[in-house]
Amino acid sequence: MTRRSFAALAFAGAQADERRSAILRRMEQVMGPLPSGERPPLELRILDEERRQTDRRMLVSFVPEPGDRVPAYLFVPLGRRPPFAAAVCLHQTTAIGKSEPAGLGGKPNLHYARELAERGFVTIAPDYPNFGGYKFDPYAHGYASATMKGIWNHIRAVDLLQSLPEVDARRIGAIGHSLGGHNALFLAAFDERIRAVVSSCGFTSFRRYMGGDLNGWSHRGYMPRIAAEYGKDPARMPFEFRDVLEAIAPRRVFVNAPLRDANFDPAGVDEAASGLAHVTVRHPDAEHDFPPDVREEAYSFLARTLSGRS
Repeated sequence: MTRRSFAALAFAGAQADERRSAILRRMEQVMGPLPSGERPPLELRILDEERRQTDRRMLVSFVPEPGDRVPAYLFVPLGRRPPFAAAVCLHQTTAIGKSEPAGLGGKPNLHYARELAERGFVTIAPDYPNFGGYKFDPYAHGYASATMKGIWNHIRAVDLLQSLPEVDARRIGAIGHSLGGHNALFLAAFDERIRAVVSSCGFTSFRRYMGGDLNGWSHRGYMPRIAAEYGKDPARMPFEFRDVLEAIAPRRVFVNAPLRDANFDPAGVDEAASGLAHVTVRHPDAEHDFPPDVREEAYSFLARTLSGRS
């Protein structure tokens, strides 16, 4: 490589970093700032444990910040040689929260924390605020959105994975469906340790979401500033999902966008992903679901990408 070509690459890299930083600042205008400062010890507690043929499933809790403790299911493979790739597995909008990806209830097509563990991944499935066994008022603790509190908790879940001797700290991904589908993208945008992302039924462009009605994004479980400061108007939003995808580049993203998803219009997914080489989109003939064939492809995507052979 010549000195000139090296300088050109360095300049392109600096431009990409600048672009990503600008996108994150626009996301923070809606979500509130990402917490900063010293991170407290995780103080991992194992509350319950079950050994299965393929893995060890533990109900755990950890400290994301002083005065808070997040419950999660943690899976560690058995009968294989560590270190393993790992995945943060984020649940959809369901009262049972983390128990669904852990395979303890809910829809069988959404048991991805358990299924990835059976395939040799260490997985962690935390509760989102006020789902499952996790009660927390983010607004009473200075957050501008439940979304940002979720992002911070998920970043701390990455810290936890990296602290485990069974995990290869360079091989961590994120996967989620619906609520978990966009939370996986948000996590990857803010945390570059996430090397690959699977988003199932997780987004569409804001203008195509429910015909441009952003009420579903603006309540206290998400980002109230969408109503208070941006009038629920897609045209006034400081960021779009294309920006989120661009902030993740060049790390790879796999998107499941079913043709009959009534929540997230697949046409808006295609608009967001158009021309982005790091994004793969699949359109199964399904509703708001994660069908087995696409799910298997997503698992292969994670295994391949996190192995460095993508």
